[in-house]
Amino acid sequence: MNSLFDVPAPAKLNLFLHITGRRADGYHLLQSVFMLIDWCDTLHFELRANGNISREDLTTPLPADDLAINAARALQLATGSTLGAHISIAKSIPAQAGMGGGSSDAASTLLALNRLWQLNLTKQQLAHIGLQLGADVPFFIHGSNAWVEGIGEEITPIDLPKAHFLVVKPASGLSSQAIFTAPSLKRDSPNAIISGFAAYPFSFGQNDLQAVAQKLSPDVSTALNWLGKLGLQPRMTGSGSAVFAHVGEENLSRFVEFQDAPKNAIVKLCSNLVEHPLKSWAN
Repeated sequence: MNSLFDVPAPAKLNLFLHITGRRADGYHLLQSVFMLIDWCDTLHFELRANGNISREDLTTPLPADDLAINAARALQLATGSTLGAHISIAKSIPAQAGMGGGSSDAASTLLALNRLWQLNLTKQQLAHIGLQLGADVPFFIHGSNAWVEGIGEEITPIDLPKAHFLVVKPASGLSSQAIFTAPSLKRDSPNAIISGFAAYPFSFGQNDLQAVAQKLSPDVSTALNWLGKLGLQPRMTGSGSAVFAHVGEENLSRFVEFQDAPKNAIVKLCSNLVEHPLKSWAN
């Protein structure tokens, strides 16, 4: 095998996000449900026998050391592999959106190169490498919609009903660091349980980061208000700035064109995924 083309890297939405505390090392403890959606980046991998790792940006220019490159190097370091790869990335998931685009690219890179380099690492081994790159990476490697706790490393797979969501990414982005260091951030939400969430999967809880995000970016409030005017119940995903709302099957036909959407926002009607398209790529 010399190449792997059209490798998907799906985005995620946080159906809720509660901050329940903070560790002594400064990391925040959270509870959330991470849900995969059909908004995907696409990656291509070509084997390089000389050990070189290179990248080509097919759409949006990325930083020199983006998470896909870092994932490839981390896999080399962890396994001692002398093989390399040329990685081409067609970005679709917006940056600074709270949708996990960079983490998903890293996870798909680890899964793809594990196969291309014939390393035969397990999901658990890949997730251990991925956690060093970002707290969301193990979720994408395990490949199931999940109840997530700790700092993002405690993952319990869950089943979600098939559903549709209107996602709005405002023109401006948000810095996760700015939100998590804000003095006004709520850090004391009570612990929730899966059975409580399961009764109301698309309206349970709240996003504790949203209030701070709205103070930092008026565009978040504009997007939330627009979805509200459509008769939907919106909330922010992750650390933003993207927001979303569940759309019932009976209302799908209403959300085809968005001529009055917030200026320069990206609006997309998405469906959730039962599992990650690459879930079977590692045991």
